[in-house]
Amino acid sequence: MAIDFTFPPEIDEVRFKVRDFCDTVVRPVEARAEEQRWSRDDWIKAIIEMRAAAKEWGLWLPHMPKEWGGMGLSHVAMASVSAEAGKTRMGPFALNAQAPDEGNMHTLLHWGTDEQKEQYLRPLCEGYARSCFAMTEPEVAGSDPTLIQTRAYEDGDEWVINGHKWFISGARGAQFAILIARTEDDPDLPQAANSAFLVDIPSEGWEIVRDVETMSGSHNHCEIRITDLRVHKSKMLGGRGQGHLLGQARLGPARLAHCMRWIGQAEVALDMMVDRALERYSHGSLLAEKQGIQWLIADSAMELYQCKLMVLHAAYLIDRGLDFKTEVSMAKHFVANSLWRIIDRAIQVHGALGYSTDTPLADMLKQARWARFADGADEIHQMRIAQRTIAAYKDHGTTKPATGNLPL
Repeated sequence: MAIDFTFPPEIDEVRFKVRDFCDTVVRPVEARAEEQRWSRDDWIKAIIEMRAAAKEWGLWLPHMPKEWGGMGLSHVAMASVSAEAGKTRMGPFALNAQAPDEGNMHTLLHWGTDEQKEQYLRPLCEGYARSCFAMTEPEVAGSDPTLIQTRAYEDGDEWVINGHKWFISGARGAQFAILIARTEDDPDLPQAANSAFLVDIPSEGWEIVRDVETMSGSHNHCEIRITDLRVHKSKMLGGRGQGHLLGQARLGPARLAHCMRWIGQAEVALDMMVDRALERYSHGSLLAEKQGIQWLIADSAMELYQCKLMVLHAAYLIDRGLDFKTEVSMAKHFVANSLWRIIDRAIQVHGALGYSTDTPLADMLKQARWARFADGADEIHQMRIAQRTIAAYKDHGTTKPATGNLPL
């Protein structure tokens, strides 16, 4: 039988080890932080300590090759690791597998020169540096990178860059940025207008204007003003005009990595929903015995099942070097929306308690809302999925290639 939905023993061993690590190391830290209302400096110290523990446990850098100090796990294996780590707030940080650094590591690994890898990738892998990915701009639609207005022009051995970015996650505290800017005025293809640059932080001309306040508070999503920023030509990442290609190559697996972590969050919410239903008594019976509550649980269980299958299949395609764009778009859209619905149902079952901050559900819901537009808004993914479905029918006379191309 070619189809096997079990993990091999070596992946299960890692998965259970991550679960044990989160229970033993991460959750006690998070509990102390909530009780003592930690500052950012307190968190940084704790992350350093958790990372030292992750190295001792042999769980450091699970997504990177062994030659870079990582565990060399496949995308399927990473699905199991990220889902477990994602059940906690700081688990991915402890393993050094958090966004945006995880995606930037892959980008540097595949696009960087040897010199760039030593200067920028190695400190990331060793946990001594943070980074950010600066693409989104306030003046144009973030879902269409061909509209980017940040511009770079050549001046001798340097590029001079001017522009405006915002919602640049992790910018405060980052040692460098991967910056996307327009370098070509009239390319043959609109997607060949941009290039990527490595920018040391701090640099003259790179100004963090503010940490953009969101509905869930400040989370280091920064607005950046770029004024006559000079970058040596050796700092271009990838080829000239390849910024769009690089960005899309980065975002595909990065979208799926988000989905992996969101599955962990959704499972936490479903567990809390069922636990509440089993202990709350009202109008003659437990909530778990009431059909209305059972429907909420059933819908959530079915959606989480779908999420897991979609993520595992997309990871399988990436691992085998197959085309994964449609499947990742589907997973990103479905998992993001399921995350919101499952947490919302869990809040409903908890009643006023769920709406309060006495449980993590209220904060989880606020955090979940960004999932539907980050790394591609719902509507953009739906548009691309529809276009690929139509193209599949035109090319093959069937939509089968656009629905996972599964043997059914």
